[in-house]
Amino acid sequence: MFSKSKINEQGSKPAGDTESAPAPAPASGAKPDFAASSPRPKAPPSSLSSDLVITGNLKTTGDIQVEGKVEGDIRAHLLTIGETAVVKGEIVADDIVVTGRVVGRVRGLKVRLTSSARVEGDIIHKTIAIESGAHFEGSVQRQDDPLNSGTNKPVPTGANTSKPEPAKS
Repeated sequence: MFSKSKINEQGSKPAGDTESAPAPAPASGAKPDFAASSPRPKAPPSSLSSDLVITGNLKTTGDIQVEGKVEGDIRAHLLTIGETAVVKGEIVADDIVVTGRVVGRVRGLKVRLTSSARVEGDIIHKTIAIESGAHFEGSVQRQDDPLNSGTNKPVPTGANTSKPEPAKS
């Protein structure tokens, strides 16, 4: 009733089985479309080790794990301030997890202060979680779009901000 098929044997194909033709190679000079064949893998987060000291601003659309010291502003997609990290400046990200120390403003859609976090500055957020034991000095403000709120208020058009010079006689 049942018999062993030759399908499992290497190099043989059952009758009537057709194999699809291999994809044609791109014409010379043409670039293959890799985006259509498979999605790009997500890059691992950039990591700033505990012995690294950076003076200046950092900006990326990716993820950053900070363990060292940064004196400057940081802007990222996902920002993790590690337990040994010290950041002096404003941090802005979609998702922020603070385990270390931040001195400056924190702006994020989701902000989480772990039990070992030390934050000295204002937090502007859409959602926030503060674990028991976290140290926080500053104000907390909820906004629907905390990433685009700037500290500078726009000057109305036509407003004269310069002082008139005194008339000379």
